[in-house]
Amino acid sequence: MNVENVKSQMRKGVLEYCILLLLEAEACYASDIIQKLHDARLIVVEGTLYPLLMRLKNSGLLSYQWIESPQGPPRKYYELTDAGAAFLKELEASWQELNGTIDYIKNNLKQS
Repeated sequence: MNVENVKSQMRKGVLEYCILLLLEAEACYASDIIQKLHDARLIVVEGTLYPLLMRLKNSGLLSYQWIESPQGPPRKYYELTDAGAAFLKELEASWQELNGTIDYIKNNLKQS
């Protein structure tokens, strides 16, 4: 089994959650999202991000607005919808449950 494949699947599994967390704090331009994820050491390329943003938008979890840019054409800023905020709360609960499960296994069931 290839550890890089497993790590890649783990990153893909949390990517939507991380994007929604970022957008909960503030509306962001796609390049800002990529930079913030990069700063958090989660490397994402535009070819991965844009389809995901569109899927989240088409699901009603995100909306966007065009904002004029002083350095070129208007930019599309993504933000959470009310449905997106509710969905994020569900993901947060699931994340806490999953973390609890992993911590329990690591601390109580792992054999020395």
